[in-house]
Amino acid sequence: MKLQKKVLEKDSSGYIRLLPEENEDMWHVYNLISKDDQIQADTCRRVQAESSTGSVTSQRMRLILTIRVESTDFDPQACLLRINGRVVSECDVVKMGSYHTIDLELHRAFTLYKPEWDVIALQRVEDACDVTKQADVAAIVCQEGLANICFLTQHMTVVKQRIETPIPRKRKGSVTNHEKGLQKFYDQIFQAILRLFHFDIIKAVIIASPGFVREQVYQYIFDQAVKTDNKVLMENRAKFVMIHSSSGHKHALNEVMQDPTIQAKLADTKAAFEVQALEQFYEMLKADPDRAFYGIKHVLMANDYGAIGTLLVTDELFRSADIATRRKYINLVESVQKTGGTVRVFSSMHVSGEQLNLLSGVAAILTFPLPDIDLEEEEEAENN
Repeated sequence: MKLQKKVLEKDSSGYIRLLPEENEDMWHVYNLISKDDQIQADTCRRVQAESSTGSVTSQRMRLILTIRVESTDFDPQACLLRINGRVVSECDVVKMGSYHTIDLELHRAFTLYKPEWDVIALQRVEDACDVTKQADVAAIVCQEGLANICFLTQHMTVVKQRIETPIPRKRKGSVTNHEKGLQKFYDQIFQAILRLFHFDIIKAVIIASPGFVREQVYQYIFDQAVKTDNKVLMENRAKFVMIHSSSGHKHALNEVMQDPTIQAKLADTKAAFEVQALEQFYEMLKADPDRAFYGIKHVLMANDYGAIGTLLVTDELFRSADIATRRKYINLVESVQKTGGTVRVFSSMHVSGEQLNLLSGVAAILTFPLPDIDLEEEEEAENN
């Protein structure tokens, strides 16, 4: 997804112009659009015109219209999003208040106006537009003096940074300049990792090269991690995989990805983390039920105690037509994040999201047990 323009006011109202480029982007757009938002896009409409003689002609015209959203319908197979609502923009050939349906498709930009851009909507825009936050896999394809820092998503490979550093040749009796050039080259790779890699999302980092360059890059990265006490890098050391490639150019990734070692490492997907979180919840429910709550009432009570370590919630709840319901779940997410908890938003189109929906769509793993919640609930019921 490309972010073309973003204008937000102090009261969080405003508009964002987006261009969907991948199939996943349409799913993000579907989750972004809520009832009573306004959307402006290039669209077709059959327009009738009456001539001076009284005859009526009808023709399809391409127009730019703005409608207030009343309903949405998403077809994931066709990757088509249909948005129905009333026209709210002035137009010579279309009456204000008349109904119109806008079809959003890939590679067709649109502008979305919201009375409030909440934290969930803004996070979704950021995730959809930042390829480094979509990528499960990062790759450093390198040779002496050349490195391509790549991110691999489900649909594409993006070169995020290309590093080219001249390495002086070894001279007879002196290798100082050569070593200095290599150190500068390795440090540029190290700095790129610090700046670009999101290790909470990336499940594997491939270092590929001809010769021994990959081993030297790997050694430098973790020597620096020890020197700078970089705990994130040290904790994710197991994610790094070294493998041979014919060169340091992007096209060498094709041969790298066919290697059985890499295929085994990348067997799981982003959805696997959702499955893992759900499994952890079920395990906790069996082992210590006072630390595993589901249903909005119990989860909110746990949140009042600041007890939520991990919140599991389906994206379907943020699409509720009822503004108060949407706001309730958004407030819950913000509250859990403020107290240092982890929030996992499940896709309702994945099997794990369907399973979570069977538990009302919201559940929580607690950092400490709350055995008296049911007693409090009974006392409240008696008092009422």
